[in-house]
Amino acid sequence: MNVRIEKDSLGERSIPADAYYGVQTHRALENFPISGLRPKPAYVEATVHIKRAAAKVNKSLGLLDQKKADAIIAAADEILGGKLREWFVVDIYQAGAGTSHNMNVNEVIANRAIELLGGKKGDYTLIHPNDHVNMAQSTNDVCPTAIRMAAVRLSEKLLPSLTRLEKAFAAKAKEFDDIIKSGRTHMQDAVPIRLGQEFGAYALNVRKHRERLEKAADSNKELGIGGTAVGTGLNAHPKFRPMMVKELSQELKIEFRIADDYFEAMQSLRPFTEISGGLRDLAQDLILIANDLSILSSVPKTRRADIWLLAVLMRSSIFPGTGAPAGRALVALLC
Repeated sequence: MNVRIEKDSLGERSIPADAYYGVQTHRALENFPISGLRPKPAYVEATVHIKRAAAKVNKSLGLLDQKKADAIIAAADEILGGKLREWFVVDIYQAGAGTSHNMNVNEVIANRAIELLGGKKGDYTLIHPNDHVNMAQSTNDVCPTAIRMAAVRLSEKLLPSLTRLEKAFAAKAKEFDDIIKSGRTHMQDAVPIRLGQEFGAYALNVRKHRERLEKAADSNKELGIGGTAVGTGLNAHPKFRPMMVKELSQELKIEFRIADDYFEAMQSLRPFTEISGGLRDLAQDLILIANDLSILSSVPKTRRADIWLLAVLMRSSIFPGTGAPAGRALVALLC
């Protein structure tokens, strides 16, 4: 196999000649062969957006040569357009605060930028992963910021779906409001309830989860980028922080905010656990609702089901006339 030799403070390593990553990524591959899982696209994209924004800001501040900055921006744009994704190879389980992920992104961008300037991969005299791509940054502010940005962007895809589900349940609540059925305890008939009341509860349940997730997503809009290593902004221009937040807001069309306290923003996992906990609790209640719909649509031999679900596939090969699988109930409501 054709290789190139790269070196860092620990020594030399042979890197595949065609690889867009460099020596620090190679060491991570050696050190962390743990799960085989690679970073999610949203996390990679958020990190690349940070590198792109930093190049623009450092160019504006006169700290990064225009040709270097433009090459970094062009490389970042290619990645955001879907190219070079196969070179983000570091296992998601790794040491430290995400240094290997941060360097993987730095090296891929640097090597592609080097090519755009007419050089060969590994010629870091043209574009250096640390000195140029990572300028005024640290893993300690890049990775928490990237996670927050990715969480916000993914929530923007989820929240409209929850709004549609809430409206679908609310419409069914109105439609079913005059239908009297039996409430149940331990799968046994209990006291009367209107079917519309049950579906109204589902609508309110989904709305409360959506509102909680919206609040959690908003917490993640507070960014600590520019805190660099420990929150002091070491090696960053005083204007770097506000300019980065403004640039990222414009790039992603999301109103990010400067952190109230950069030390807290870089240390605390609160925004991540807020949105993680909200997703966990939403999933729990969606499972409950799906199970309810499954039971409501069951057809014992002695009586009719409370509801009929739209059939989306045949559930059995021996008696294929059976109805919709329970797991598709929520999808059917959204269709």
